[in-house]
Amino acid sequence: MNAQAAHAHHAEPAYLSIWGMEAYYGESYIVQNISFNVHEGEILALLGRNGAGKTSTLRTIARMDDPELRHGEIWLDHKPLHEMKSHQASAAGIGLVPEDRRIIPGLTVEENLQLAQIAPPKGWSIERVYELFPRLGERRKQEGVTLSGGEQQMLSIARALCRDIKVLLLDEPYEGLAPVIVDEIEKTLEVIKGQGITTILVEQNAVRALNLADRAVILDTGGIVFDGTAQEVLDNAQLREEYLAI
Repeated sequence: MNAQAAHAHHAEPAYLSIWGMEAYYGESYIVQNISFNVHEGEILALLGRNGAGKTSTLRTIARMDDPELRHGEIWLDHKPLHEMKSHQASAAGIGLVPEDRRIIPGLTVEENLQLAQIAPPKGWSIERVYELFPRLGERRKQEGVTLSGGEQQMLSIARALCRDIKVLLLDEPYEGLAPVIVDEIEKTLEVIKGQGITTILVEQNAVRALNLADRAVILDTGGIVFDGTAQEVLDNAQLREEYLAI
């Protein structure tokens, strides 16, 4: 692994390259020397049991205040995310959709989207978002926080698209949603992929995530135990049992 990581360091970086990333919550060493690449337009499933460091990895890439990145480099399209604060990473094209979705109370669906467009660079038009999510169009005048869980998830993805993202980081997007709604969200992610947007998906429902993803990275207590195609994980019962309990 280390030889590969060292070799990757000198090779042409991928669209999103993570090299030797180490991150801490206080003194807890939570992301332990992680290196992986994501290619442009790819869907990567980031998997592992609870507490493996998946959310922390997403938060570190998005340059949130915690966990704290103490070592390593994160490059997006030749830009050094590791040197940025979260608002700069956001302007560089990182869109994090956290598990709690962060819909702004008191604002309608449309106002939530308009607010997302205030920050440059501007991404998709609201009309284009409604074409992708007709249900949001129907509910444009409804207060965002009163939407169903699935619609709120759509709204948080839509807000990211309004901000001209290059990489979509999704933390547990299927959490608590009916399978039929998950189907809709997956269709949407396929469309987004078709637009050349790169997605990293953290998901407990590993089988669904693997069926959608091109590649998979599996974490176990903060380190990488697998990096390869999604199909390889689907084909490897031992790997799934050991690290994903499926």
